[in-house]
Amino acid sequence: SQVSFEEESQKQPVVGHWKPLMPSKGNKEELETGCQDAGGVGETQSTEQLNVSRLRSSSVEIREKGSEFLKDELHKAQKELKLKDKECERLSKVREQLEQELEELTASLFEEAHKMVREANTKRAAAEKQLREARGKIDMLQAEVTALKTLVITSTPSSPNRELHPQLQSPSKAGFRKGHGRNKSTSSAMVSAASQNVAPEPVSRECREVDSILFAEFQAWKESPTLDKSCSFLDRIYREDVGPCLDFTKQELSELVRVAVEQNTLTIEPVASQTLPVVKVAAEECGGPKKCALSGLPRTCKHRIMLGDSGNYYYISPSCRARITAVCNFFTYIRYIQQGLVRQDVELMYWEVMRLRREMSLAKLGFYPSEM
Repeated sequence: SQVSFEEESQKQPVVGHWKPLMPSKGNKEELETGCQDAGGVGETQSTEQLNVSRLRSSSVEIREKGSEFLKDELHKAQKELKLKDKECERLSKVREQLEQELEELTASLFEEAHKMVREANTKRAAAEKQLREARGKIDMLQAEVTALKTLVITSTPSSPNRELHPQLQSPSKAGFRKGHGRNKSTSSAMVSAASQNVAPEPVSRECREVDSILFAEFQAWKESPTLDKSCSFLDRIYREDVGPCLDFTKQELSELVRVAVEQNTLTIEPVASQTLPVVKVAAEECGGPKKCALSGLPRTCKHRIMLGDSGNYYYISPSCRARITAVCNFFTYIRYIQQGLVRQDVELMYWEVMRLRREMSLAKLGFYPSEM
C-alpha cells in the first residue's frame, strides 16, 4: 500500500554523499553493492506503484460494476413498482365496481322490500274490507235466522199467521196482489215476523198415542233430514197423503202442481174482485172464475195458481186450494227441520208432522175451512 511504500522510502539511506571517483578495490565492491541495492529499491517501488494502480483500477471497476448492479436493481424495482401500481389500479377498479354493484343491489332490495310492504298493506286492507263485509253478512244472516225462528214460533203450520201467509186470508181481507208471490219465506216476511210478537193460538186438548213404526221412521229421517222421497219416512207420506191429496181430475196439471210444490215454486193469489181495478194479464188463464182448472167442475174460484215463472194462471176452487195449501204447509215445516230452524224436542216435531198429515187427510176428503 502507499503507507508501507512511504515507510520503506524513509528507511532508504540518503543519497548525496560524496564518494571518490576512483574508488579502491574495496570501494569498488561497495559501489557495486550499492548499485545493486539501489536497483532493488527501484524495482520494489515500481512493483508497489503497479499494485496501487491495479488496486485503483479494480476499485474503479468494482464501483462501475456496483453502479451497474444498483441500476439493474433499481430498474427491476421500478418495473415491479409499475406492476404493483397497475395491480393496485385494477383492484381499485374492482373495488369500485363491487361497491357500485353493492349499492345497486341494496337499492333494489330496499325497493323490493318497499314493494312487498305496499302489497302487504294493500292485501291487508282488502282482507280487512272483506272481513268487514263478511261480518256484515254474518250479522244480516243472524238477523234473518232470528227472524225466521220467530216466524217458525209465531207462524207454524199448526197456528199460521195469516198476515204472513196471504194465501190463507179470505178474499175480502187479502185483496188482489199485483204480480205473483211464491209460497216461501222471504227476508221481508221474516223481518215483519220478527217485529210482531204474535202469540200462537191455543190448541185444544186431545188424547193421542205415538205410533212406534211412524215415530221410528221419523227419528231415522231426523238424524239425516233430506227431501229425497226414497227414504221410508217421506215415501210413506207421499203414498198415503201427498199423492192422494194432489191427485186431481186433470192428471197432467196435477203432476205439474206436485212438481211445483216440491220445488217450492208454486204461487197462489186471490182473484181480483169487481171493485178492484182490472189488471191485464198477458199469460193464458186456464179455467175461470166459475170453473176449476184442476177438477174441471163448475165452482166459484176465488184463487188462481201459477207454476214457476211460466206466466200461465189456473183458477182453482176452495177445496183444491185447501188441498194444495195443506201439502205446502207440510213441505214448509220439513224444510225448516232440514235447515235446523226448528229447536224442539223430537216428539213435539213428530206430533206437528202428524197434525200436518191429518190436515192433508181432511183436505183430500173434502174438508176445508169456511174462509177458503
